[in-house]
Amino acid sequence: MTVKAIICTQYGPPEVLQIMEIGKPIPKDNEVLIKIMATTAHIGDTRIRRVDPFLVRIMFGLFKPKKNLILGLEISGIIESVGKKE
Repeated sequence: MTVKAIICTQYGPPEVLQIMEIGKPIPKDNEVLIKIMATTAHIGDTRIRRVDPFLVRIMFGLFKPKKNLILGLEISGIIESVGKKE
């Protein structure tokens, strides 16, 4: 099963964001899977995408994000499943 996600594959303006189908995550033992009903365009997501401050590159990748980065710091939704350690 797949889900849709907004992916940041490179640094830059909003146009670098792409809607992609990804595999539905499976929660680890100490995690929950939330079906997102709403999210925001958070300033933190914008700063990561623009690499502001420059030190963001140390965490996420020097020339482009180390992996396809899913942005979204604030979400609202319902718990869909839980890991083994409830």
